[in-house]
Amino acid sequence: MKTSQLLLLATAVNGMIGISASPLALAAGESDAELKAKIEARKKEVKAEIAAEAAQKDGYYKEPGTYGTKRLSTPPPYTVNLSKTGIDAVRDITWLDVGFEQRTRYEHRDDDIRRSNPLPDAGPAATRSYAGGVDEPVLLKTRAYLGLKEILDPFRFAVEIQDSRRYNSRFAPDNRDVNEFEFITAYGELFFKDALGKDDLGNNRPLSIKAGRFNFEFLDRRLIASNEWRNTTNTFQGFQVALGQDKNDWSVDGLALQPLDRLKYNTDKPIEQQWFYGAIGHWRKWSKWITLEPYYLGLRKEDSGVAGERDNRDIIAPALRAYGFIPGTGFNWDMDAMYQFGRSNDRNSGKALQQDAFGFTFEAGYTFDHPWKPRISAQYGYASGDKDPNDTKNNRFERFFGFARPWSADDYIVMENVSAPKIRLEFQPTKKLSIDTGFGMYWLASDKDRMNNLFSISDSNNFNRDRTGNSGDYIGNSFDIRARYEPFAHVKTTVGYSHFTTGDFVRNRMVASNGGAAGAFADDTDFFYLELTLNAFK
Repeated sequence: MKTSQLLLLATAVNGMIGISASPLALAAGESDAELKAKIEARKKEVKAEIAAEAAQKDGYYKEPGTYGTKRLSTPPPYTVNLSKTGIDAVRDITWLDVGFEQRTRYEHRDDDIRRSNPLPDAGPAATRSYAGGVDEPVLLKTRAYLGLKEILDPFRFAVEIQDSRRYNSRFAPDNRDVNEFEFITAYGELFFKDALGKDDLGNNRPLSIKAGRFNFEFLDRRLIASNEWRNTTNTFQGFQVALGQDKNDWSVDGLALQPLDRLKYNTDKPIEQQWFYGAIGHWRKWSKWITLEPYYLGLRKEDSGVAGERDNRDIIAPALRAYGFIPGTGFNWDMDAMYQFGRSNDRNSGKALQQDAFGFTFEAGYTFDHPWKPRISAQYGYASGDKDPNDTKNNRFERFFGFARPWSADDYIVMENVSAPKIRLEFQPTKKLSIDTGFGMYWLASDKDRMNNLFSISDSNNFNRDRTGNSGDYIGNSFDIRARYEPFAHVKTTVGYSHFTTGDFVRNRMVASNGGAAGAFADDTDFFYLELTLNAFK
């Protein structure tokens, strides 16, 4: 490598000063043509060596590079192999992964449109109004992980405990913020590292069968996510089968799970008569620039028979995700499209409905060749809403178990009944500091369907929907900015701010929820947060 660099430097200098034959060539008794041929040959060897190193590390896998779509790893990113903790006594223990992390977040929310209060003397919880004002909660999330691998192969196991608490809030506790001392991972695994042979790069194609309790993320995280931002975690109980791994040219993940009901102070339990299932494919060999992920998801829930809770659904959703890079440029892109069919029902009346919904997202971005790695991107997302509350079809997109952060930093917007363009700028002034900022606008896909998160915490109500469509379809717009900084080893900090300006729909529903009082709403909301994360090992 050093010889090659020296030859290239000598050739460049000779060209600049007009020497017809390089000193190295003359000394070796070689012509310039012979020397150049050797240089080109060595350059090809170096490229091959770099490609081989990349293949060994990542194989066929390419990270999407789009905003908020990087999946959390398994084991989670706060963990480390025990042999790499720096403790001499355990430097030979390579078969155990450990982790311990504590996150504290202070929030300042002014006029949070997600919150509702009981109307005075109204009685039932369903009759609620918009709750304005300031809330300043402190959220604590503590996690610990232990995972055993290799030493007892094919048997492996992992456990992860999380404790989620909230203090200093003016609102009653809810399971978005509170879920005390809960196992969010507890599974056994049969892992056969080369059961399906090897791919063309020599990477093992394993077979993994897991049973137990899980939290994980797939695809672009908008439909299946642990919900890392939220103080509590999406968890499931059931089975997971993986054919292959991310390094391989192809792999398939199969899921058969029951979502867990997050109980604030008791042990979480599977939601009765509800199953979430799916198959997710990954095809990475078709093009080194493009990854294809065909998949389908399904959600089945049987009617409880209780008035107001007659949630009978059997939804099937085929879909395709594709992402990649444009060769020789800084452009990258990511798209995902899904159609949903099956059956559902009106939650209150129990009337049978035919599911007919669709959604898609698309993002394109460009990363400049600059030390700060600035990236500018544009995104558009759409998820259908119910067009007619009186017909026999349900057009509301089922968002499954995704998370809201790619849509809005204040947690107002989710992938349901929404049409949303957004632009974003990201840059990294230093290795320890990264900043991103964005501006988004939001409309209802159907002005006769609901806005999911409006007045939905802690108890949902009917004021977030206008079945006549007379409240309009413009939800509002938001500006957000976030800075992440790692001042020391084992310490991460984040500070963020979001300003949301309400649109006609939100303001009109606020008026309706407050009995027609025109002044009982906010023109905008503010959200500021400060976060500190401490990691024991990493």
